[in-house]
Amino acid sequence: MIELFLIPRPEIERIVHASIPDSARLALIADICRVNALTAVKRAGSGHLGSSFSAMDIIVTLYYRHMNTLRVGFENPARDIFFSSKGHDVPGLYALLYALDVLSQEQLLKLRRYGGLDGHPDIGIRGLEANSGSLGMGISKGRGMAWAKRQRALGGQVYVMIGDGELQEGQNYEALRAAAHQRIGNLNVLLDHNKVQTDTLVSEIMPLGKLDELFRDFGWRVARCDGHDFAQLDATLREFATIQDQPKILIADTLKGRGVSFMEHPQALQDGNGLYRWHAGAPADAAYRAAHAELVASINAHLASLQLAPVTLEFVPPEIQARPTGFVGTNNQLFGEQESQPAPQSGPVSDEYVATAFGDALTALGATHPELVVLDADLAADCRIRGFAQAHADRFIENGIAEQDMVSMAGGIARMGLLPVVNSFASFLAARANEQIYNNATEQTKIIYACHYAGLIPAGPGKSHQSIRDISLFGALPNVEILEPCNDVEAKWIAEYCITSAPENCAVRLVIGPSPRLITLPAAYQLQRGRGAILHDGADAVCFAYGPVMLHETLLAAEYLRTLGFGLRVINLPWLNRVDREWFADIVTPFKFLHVVEDHAPVGGLGDILLNELAATKQLDGKVFAKYGVEGFPAMGTPWEALERHRLSGARLAERILHAHDA
Repeated sequence: MIELFLIPRPEIERIVHASIPDSARLALIADICRVNALTAVKRAGSGHLGSSFSAMDIIVTLYYRHMNTLRVGFENPARDIFFSSKGHDVPGLYALLYALDVLSQEQLLKLRRYGGLDGHPDIGIRGLEANSGSLGMGISKGRGMAWAKRQRALGGQVYVMIGDGELQEGQNYEALRAAAHQRIGNLNVLLDHNKVQTDTLVSEIMPLGKLDELFRDFGWRVARCDGHDFAQLDATLREFATIQDQPKILIADTLKGRGVSFMEHPQALQDGNGLYRWHAGAPADAAYRAAHAELVASINAHLASLQLAPVTLEFVPPEIQARPTGFVGTNNQLFGEQESQPAPQSGPVSDEYVATAFGDALTALGATHPELVVLDADLAADCRIRGFAQAHADRFIENGIAEQDMVSMAGGIARMGLLPVVNSFASFLAARANEQIYNNATEQTKIIYACHYAGLIPAGPGKSHQSIRDISLFGALPNVEILEPCNDVEAKWIAEYCITSAPENCAVRLVIGPSPRLITLPAAYQLQRGRGAILHDGADAVCFAYGPVMLHETLLAAEYLRTLGFGLRVINLPWLNRVDREWFADIVTPFKFLHVVEDHAPVGGLGDILLNELAATKQLDGKVFAKYGVEGFPAMGTPWEALERHRLSGARLAERILHAHDA
């Protein structure tokens, strides 16, 4: 196991109180925060380093030189407010708040763990002022805060960090116009202009044009400086403080991955053959060691030049993973083992990605379906559609971070007789562009919506990315079929069905991570509209589930229940809002107890569809019906922590099923 090291607070305090130039002090603190953010992300197993590193010098200057927040307190209405709209840079902010003694070391080391620090900003954490992670909302929210401060004569400035890729979202331009028109002079926007977004250069995804002129035309006071030059940052922020009648924006030219040579562009883009590898995820062991060593060497060289002793590192003890009582399963692929009962057979651990199978199917189908057009919102790598982009470049459209625009463009493409497949994360696509999806649906054309990152897991990034309401949003439309594959075979079949056979629009939910197990479908099974497949048989109750994650947990429950002499029939039902009446009646007739496991909120999911079907066909008499979904807002943490929190792990499902039978 790799050894991890932090630079502890006493070392930071030593530098804060040293008799050295301010610019040197800020540079050292910023690099120390980079070290600590690197270690926190490595320990968490995921996070965003590139954005954290590019923004670090800006926020260090802001907190140590300009904001009154630490002096007056986070509870004081007159405080200065900072929050990041892009949200990806929150590991860096956490590291800074640790340096400032706002967060403890224990909190910093619980990044992306249940009860710890969220993967995107959340106001439940001291020092954070707004929830973010869904892009494009920050200037509007900051405008509201600044307006309210002015209205209540509270004083204090509002600072909002935005990303350059984020400027592709249209809401920004509504907010820019309104803030200038309302002359909100206590609003300051800090643009981390690192020029690289999720996959590659902003200029390749969607160029932004001449930003200085653009913002001035909107009526903002504009300044531009080197975002890693502390003197320039300090002078610009001092100038902004003198301007009272006009909103201000600083274009800070930065390097994504600043401080680690192989994470900085253009080197990182060259190493990745045009793709930026360090936007999300934790570095591998060798990369962590190299990055950590480079940053510490730079800090110590700087200290030596100031005639100060090198930093002392503090060893971070290995994380002790919480273990459930009972099951082999998914905790970043493995749960703990049962202590007192023989462990049920969980099937082989999988490295199968349903999104990859779906993307490969699109690429293959593109060769025989010239009408097929694939659209993306700056997530081509995550959505596994780069193969289509390379094979059919003339029919691949990169829209940038602009889901509403992308969906409406797809509507226009469909009106001209082509078949668009729209790709983004489910939480952004289904919700942000819902009105546009509705408008397209009313035109009775055919569009396929590929909703990636569907469901509760992975839970580390937090609630902004966990999509548990998309089935209900699509399900309210009369001409949209919703499907979710359980494995790569079913993903391929669903892609083929949607493109070649589906009579209506389709929304396909796709889990972004690897399947927890290899789910095997019956040999004779074929994809048939409204029908599913028996994956585990039993005579005491029947349980419907869908998708790799919840089917895995349901199968774990069935395997354990079998050791207790209880037979649970598990049905994979990939059709989430279409039910074959005859097939369904045959399945449920022998059973008194019916269960549904949702990778969704309990409202508007598969359970409601099946319950409505039972009521419509008068099959509810004498039945006990229970559905288990993601109650409340989705929990953040490891897969096991989130599943346990919502009582959706195999162990908890087994308990709940038994309880329903005993009640």
